[in-house]
Amino acid sequence: MEVLTYIDQHIFFILNGYHSAIFDRIMWIISEKVTWVPLYLWFLWLLFREYRKNYWMVLVAIILMIIVSDQLCNLSKETVMRFRPSNDPMIGHLVHTVNSYRGGSYGFYSGHASNSFAVAVFMIVMVGRLRKILIPICLFYALIVSYSRIYLGVHYPLDVLAGALAGSIIALTFGGVLSKVRSFYNQKKISDLQ
Repeated sequence: MEVLTYIDQHIFFILNGYHSAIFDRIMWIISEKVTWVPLYLWFLWLLFREYRKNYWMVLVAIILMIIVSDQLCNLSKETVMRFRPSNDPMIGHLVHTVNSYRGGSYGFYSGHASNSFAVAVFMIVMVGRLRKILIPICLFYALIVSYSRIYLGVHYPLDVLAGALAGSIIALTFGGVLSKVRSFYNQKKISDLQ
């Protein structure tokens, strides 16, 4: 575990160490959820086009997926209680932060990474016709948001990696359950009509 922590900190300082005033501003903007509202609206429109008849189910699934992603992340932070790099008493003074932002006390695992990967993987799974276009866009979105958290000094690479994995698993689970519910609901409607 000590070796893993050492490697994680070493990689963190490499990634957090390359900074400039311009990138401070860019990464701050990238990390803000409101920055991605146009992308989210586009995603919602694509889902509407794909699932017109069952769109309400898709919206419910998305809302529940984000709630689960967020709450599991919070539970993990309070259970594991691993300090964020910016709040670690041993190394916090060496960490590059932006706008004096240090986040909450604990950082394992990253909620930004979990939520962004949940949204990205859900979109890739649910909108099959545009998969070739969506894969690079969704992965870029999830990766840049996740990296911004390391850049801002509030997460270690393992925090981000664990968040990405958790968000992806949550998205695959919700995508699978939604497909089964949609299939059942549509079959029931057909049998009701007969």
